[in-house]
Amino acid sequence: MNKVRVAVLGYGHLGKWHCQKVEAHSDIAEFVAIVEKFPSGQEAAKTYHPKVKVVNDIKEVINEIDAAFIVTPTSTHFELVSYLLENNKHVFCEKPVCSNDLEAQKLKEIAASKNVVIQVGHSERFHEAWEKLRNTFLNLPTPYTVRINRVAPFKGRATDVDVVQDLAIHDLDLILYLFGQKPQSISSTGYKIRTTKWDHASIKVTLENECEALITVGRNATREVRDLEVISKDGMISVDLFANKIFVATNSQFDDGTFVKEDSYQKRDHLLLEHKHFYNSIREKTPPIVGLRDGLNAVHLVDCTLNSLETNKLVQVKSVE
Repeated sequence: MNKVRVAVLGYGHLGKWHCQKVEAHSDIAEFVAIVEKFPSGQEAAKTYHPKVKVVNDIKEVINEIDAAFIVTPTSTHFELVSYLLENNKHVFCEKPVCSNDLEAQKLKEIAASKNVVIQVGHSERFHEAWEKLRNTFLNLPTPYTVRINRVAPFKGRATDVDVVQDLAIHDLDLILYLFGQKPQSISSTGYKIRTTKWDHASIKVTLENECEALITVGRNATREVRDLEVISKDGMISVDLFANKIFVATNSQFDDGTFVKEDSYQKRDHLLLEHKHFYNSIREKTPPIVGLRDGLNAVHLVDCTLNSLETNKLVQVKSVE
């Protein structure tokens, strides 16, 4: 089977990592081009990938590729995804796949007539912890409460978007992926601290069957925290995504007389796994592991969250597909 001919659009912080993953799959992917508009990025791309064509515009190589990775600012995603789809190219787009619900509807219409793979980069789905816990989460007795914290000190990156599009989108997607209760409404409060956009947000997602998810995201914290916990009448499950540990406290003792059971799991290269799934979907003509519908659902929840932040009101969530 022929290799998938690939271009990477964007050679910034994350684009560099994507380029490395393309090269790591040289057995099934042919690295054709890097599309980078900034001269400094072009020089760096030429230095580190001397055998790869470096161009200003995707149109220069559109007839030489089968697929593209979009790793550019969020504001460019809709235009680039649309262009690639219109030219019948397979697309991997980093989250969010577009900026808002209006763009989401247009992408849905364009994609409907295309027989290509569209995968969205929701990398947080790839923790091994979720393979261990997802079935348990889907079968929890209701009601239950989910708490997710994703905060870190200011790093000076991704300031072209707010903290909801940058960070909370991961956790809004995880709520859809890990738990079986559909979102009903969202209420949010937040702060603009270092930028003119939201730098901190507290988000309450009301779910079906009296369940709820409480999400805290911030990019001006004093320390980095990434964790998830869920509590129900069966007890509590807590996941430390930095320490790669799972803690379970049930409503009774364990056989060894303890009340908390600890488990660990291996850290993974999420980006490498995403690339592998993307190429396999193209070559085997199978659905992507995280498809356009998943990406558009996450965009809708982001839109609802931002609406709540701006209006300081409860926002109803449309039915997610």
